[in-house]
Amino acid sequence: MGTVKLGENMEIEKEVIMKACSMAMKAHKSTEKYLSEGIQSSSSEVFFSFAGSLSVNDWFAGSAFGEMKVDLQFFPSLKYVGLDQTGRVNEAFFKRFEAVLANPRFKDEVEKAVADRRQVVFTGHSSGGAIAILATAWFLEVYNRQSSDCIAPLCLTFGSPLVGDYIINIAIRREKWSRYFVNFVMRYDIVPRISLSPLSSIKQQLQRVLDYFNQNAQQPPNDAPAFYETVVKNASSVANYAACKITGSTNPLLETVSSFVELSPYRPFGTYVFCTGTGKLVVISNPDAVLQVLFYSSQLSTGEEKETVAKASLRDHLGYEKYLQKHLKTPAVTSLFHHRQEALSVSSNVASVEREKVDEALNDLGLSGRARLCLRAAEALENQKLRNQATIDGKKKDIEKCLDKLQEYQSKCAHKVGYYDAFKSSEEEEDFHANVARLELAGIWDVIIGMLKRHELPDEFEGQKEWIGLGTRYRRLVEPLDIANYYRHLKNEDTGPYMGKGRPRRYKCTQKWLEHAEQLPNEIPESCFWAEVEELCIKAGCQGTTESILHLKTRVDKWIQNEELGGDVLLENSTFTKLQKQHFLTT
Repeated sequence: MGTVKLGENMEIEKEVIMKACSMAMKAHKSTEKYLSEGIQSSSSEVFFSFAGSLSVNDWFAGSAFGEMKVDLQFFPSLKYVGLDQTGRVNEAFFKRFEAVLANPRFKDEVEKAVADRRQVVFTGHSSGGAIAILATAWFLEVYNRQSSDCIAPLCLTFGSPLVGDYIINIAIRREKWSRYFVNFVMRYDIVPRISLSPLSSIKQQLQRVLDYFNQNAQQPPNDAPAFYETVVKNASSVANYAACKITGSTNPLLETVSSFVELSPYRPFGTYVFCTGTGKLVVISNPDAVLQVLFYSSQLSTGEEKETVAKASLRDHLGYEKYLQKHLKTPAVTSLFHHRQEALSVSSNVASVEREKVDEALNDLGLSGRARLCLRAAEALENQKLRNQATIDGKKKDIEKCLDKLQEYQSKCAHKVGYYDAFKSSEEEEDFHANVARLELAGIWDVIIGMLKRHELPDEFEGQKEWIGLGTRYRRLVEPLDIANYYRHLKNEDTGPYMGKGRPRRYKCTQKWLEHAEQLPNEIPESCFWAEVEELCIKAGCQGTTESILHLKTRVDKWIQNEELGGDVLLENSTFTKLQKQHFLTT
């Protein structure tokens, strides 16, 4: 059957897509939690398809939108690393995935596929797609993050509801996993939009809709139009709020309303393939653009359409296999956004033939002029983030120049009382110059962390090795000077210990980048060694201080051995050596 190109760097065998769709529909009707196929065959892929659920309780749990914080034991990467924010996922879907994972047979079959060097394809229809998404994230954590040699999985969903919040999207893109998630969505299918509504607004209608899917009745429920209208209204609130954010709107009314009205936390991630209903496939990988298309493609042109479209929104949910069988043979694919490239769909300099093709695809999705403005804004925001990255990349030389100066200063101090103690006393001119470099670096890094906090940098930024390395070098070299400055000016008497409220976010972020990249435990780092020493000096003579010093000494020996801490901390006149002598721990 050949392959189908879904974006710039993604080609999938048509046979794989059809096999996944067939298995997804089969699992949706199964009483088993999952089905597997290909384990014993010689094919290149092993398929795992997950059953959907037709009970409201398996769609929403607990709060209005049924979300929960990610269990980091299962998904340690699904967080905003530097800012220490944990992503949120649908709790009901997670519980169902947890039940699958508790089945030893599932893990054994996955393990065999990995050992046999075969690609694992996770798939699901409806809420079964949500389980497939979580299974894929789990696989990436357990296998691909631990070994670059492992064949990456593929997740193909059909009419899946949204699963996680914007932090999940950031994490997936940071880890460069986004291309492994491909979500097919029929234009009017209501299910991918359901998670944008609070349960209270749709509970009774949703159960009747799920019953319709189960019975496969000829006619949708009578309240299908009301259900459709409610879901689309809720989608409108989320999409409009998001549009204001990506366009930079500062409307105070928007902020006031959002503080009273709870909006859905769920956001799309991965690649979306919209099936227009006219034989075309429209590919979008920009999550902001996907959210806008989910809303605007479901809008009605006239009020008279409501009943027809509402019924189509339910029938579409059951029509993926038939649609793809018909149109995947000679697919007409249009990519609106290439991953991390300028979007062809809305750039004014696109060749006229390509522009006509894109316009036709947008028309088939029913996207209005306002919708296209939102797509332009999503593209512009993505490009602005890339420009912001280029700007701070231009600061690397300034950072390295200042760090080189401080490295030289550290070398000179190593022959005196040590780096930390020399700077804390600040009696020489070179100490003054070191302070200037410290302040210059603080200014640069505070700008970077501020941009990160405001989501003004690409989602991949926190995972870039060069910045992780530069941040680690900065933290190890400069944080001791910040600690010296903190205690020299007695800031601890007003603010408390440095490790409490005194430690700047720039050091916390760069520490967490390294811990995540190298899968290290979250502990007090070597760059905070002197803060521990200062607090032990304050507590000198108190019960337990001697044991704390001995414990610290053990860690110091390890840090020096690993070249994470300079040997000058053990000089005769260093504060740490004096502290040990005071407690008769050294000669």
